[in-house]
Amino acid sequence: MTSTTTPHIPAQATVPNVPTFAYDLPDGFTQVVREVNGTRIHAVVGGSGEPLALLHGWPQTWREWRFMLRPLADLGYTVIAPDLRGTGGSEVTEAGYDKDNQARDVRELLQALGLTGPVRMVGHDIGGMVAFSYARLYPDQIHKLALVDLAVPGYGLEEIMDPASGGLFHFGLFMTPEVPELLFQGNEKAFLRWWFAKMAANSEAFPAAEIDTIAASLSGPDALRGGFEHYRTMLRDGRDNRAWGEAGGLLTMPVLAVGGEHSVGGYLAQALRPVVPDVQESVIAGSGHYIPDEHPEALLAVLTPFLA
Repeated sequence: MTSTTTPHIPAQATVPNVPTFAYDLPDGFTQVVREVNGTRIHAVVGGSGEPLALLHGWPQTWREWRFMLRPLADLGYTVIAPDLRGTGGSEVTEAGYDKDNQARDVRELLQALGLTGPVRMVGHDIGGMVAFSYARLYPDQIHKLALVDLAVPGYGLEEIMDPASGGLFHFGLFMTPEVPELLFQGNEKAFLRWWFAKMAANSEAFPAAEIDTIAASLSGPDALRGGFEHYRTMLRDGRDNRAWGEAGGLLTMPVLAVGGEHSVGGYLAQALRPVVPDVQESVIAGSGHYIPDEHPEALLAVLTPFLA
């Protein structure tokens, strides 16, 4: 890998009155906030070398990657882990949660940080949907793409979100305007205890203190709405992705599809083959949906040779 000099990235004041969880920053990492694409995006940045962007899933923030930030930086990358629009330290906006627009958030953030040229990108869950859009929109600006335990809108998600055929119920609930905010406000911790027990196969990955921290990031109706808005655009996201594929779109950069053994497994890679003919597949043994929390070492072992 060719090493580059990391540009000077001065910190800016974080968005007021939102949790950014700076106490989890590893040595050499700093917080930044930039005005990009009509909103304010908070991120943590550290390391030096070619850029590596990590995009988190729901209901988490950049902290999803806390066990992997320093090890990835030590491999010789400038690691950028933003909070997606509407989450953590980033602004909760009224609109703009479609994944193509969020890809523009990430693109403009990288440019604002002086990180130009092709980027390596790892996206989990909703962050993986944003990463897929990024690869579609900016194929010459993405060097390698790793997608971690998700179903991509237009390529497998619609089947997983259909409860009538055995799919998961929560997609429809989270897509419904206003209702999930009303149901979950004040019950964030109870819901998260149930949620992670259902979605994670490693029962030790989300102890009470971690659930408290995640609940704090969801506290209040605006914070909850910022998370659920990611779901409310998924049907549109699927139409955008399918229209691209039907027009002959293909991802030709190296793509790695990682699934948890007790979650999507090999489904992600299989569903992507029509538009990613040479997709590489990896299944993390013993893991549920939240691989970066459940088995960060195993995920790092898979990512390290792929990203090199």
